[in-house]
Amino acid sequence: MTVTAPAAEAPQRPAHRDANVRRWLGAYTLSMIGDSVYYMALAWAAARTGSASQTGLVLAAGSVPRALLLLGGGVLADRLGPRRVVIASDTARCLVILGLAGALLLTSPTVWMLIAVALVFGAADALFLPAVGALPPRITAPGQLARVQGLRGLATRTANVVGAPLGGVAVAVGGPVLAFAAAGVLFAVSLPLLLAVRMGPLPAPDEAPEQAAEPAGSPWRELVGGLRHIRRHPLLGPLMLVVAVSELGFVGPLNLGLVLLSGERGWGASGMGWVIAAFGIGAGASALLLAVRGHVPRAGLVMCLTVLVGAVAIAALAYAPSVPLAAGVAVVIGLFAGLGGALCGALVQTAADPAYLGRVTSVSTLFTHALSPLSYPVTGAAVALWGTGPVFVASALLCAAGAVTGLAVSRLRRAELPR
Repeated sequence: MTVTAPAAEAPQRPAHRDANVRRWLGAYTLSMIGDSVYYMALAWAAARTGSASQTGLVLAAGSVPRALLLLGGGVLADRLGPRRVVIASDTARCLVILGLAGALLLTSPTVWMLIAVALVFGAADALFLPAVGALPPRITAPGQLARVQGLRGLATRTANVVGAPLGGVAVAVGGPVLAFAAAGVLFAVSLPLLLAVRMGPLPAPDEAPEQAAEPAGSPWRELVGGLRHIRRHPLLGPLMLVVAVSELGFVGPLNLGLVLLSGERGWGASGMGWVIAAFGIGAGASALLLAVRGHVPRAGLVMCLTVLVGAVAIAALAYAPSVPLAAGVAVVIGLFAGLGGALCGALVQTAADPAYLGRVTSVSTLFTHALSPLSYPVTGAAVALWGTGPVFVASALLCAAGAVTGLAVSRLRRAELPR
């Protein structure tokens, strides 16, 4: 099932030339940069306020409400509309961060103050992430969703490149107060753009019989209905399985594992920085390719194959003898894994019934943003026991298992994106 776009009878305008999409993209980019600045400021403030263990507690606090409330955020996005939820949650993040900056003008930060802010921010994130992911099918035509995923990937890479240095400069110039204030201002500037985004209507009931058949009920009933929709859908169920398995194999090595590998090889922080930058270049190139091309034939097959190639590159990364070779392998990982992830996101958005899109997005976001980081302690313990090589290979096999699962499902292997 595909999404009916606003003004479906009119010729499709390329997403990068659509002012409505550009407003959404600008708001999303500003919010992502604000996120990076916020986390930089939070880490700095926590490190200057408490011990190492307390700093870890502060940084982990936000993940708890995010994991617990993400599925509920998807229910709200479907019940109230993703635009309302995005605006409300972005406003909440803006007010919380600006309030913290104002409070720090009057008093010194404490660990419990920072934990409280992290908890509230994480709860707002749990509403923001499913809703912002559910917006693209409501603001563009189905044939432009792959291009929008590419643009979103570029926005994410831009935020990664700009956000951390901007946060570092703000901390160096004005301390955490200025950094938190900068993050709050970025959220505030994104709000007018969000308010200006025009939304298309959901399909009429006769175009979406499953939507019409869903009875109104409690939030819990709606959540169960969304999970049932995923389980019974011939394409969404396998897609979620691919996301869950491949993310578990991808996140550990490319985050904690890379830090441990750099220390084991004596590459130092600079060497690790080059490898991370190379991965960002590869991921940015894949996002740019998708944004420019706009359509990939046999998207399901290409998605599975690119994830499989990325998995092989993950295993090879652990055996790269030098920083330049490791950086070259990282480019391959970013290019293929980035393209596979973007195609997966586009397939999810075109396959899901629009009435369930917030809930479907919340489930995929749960795997990518909340549950996958739980592999960090396992990765660290495994590296301590067996070293980086075997752990990277095991993670690559897990990632490849997700790709092979997708290849084994004929409906997913033959899946196409609308033109």
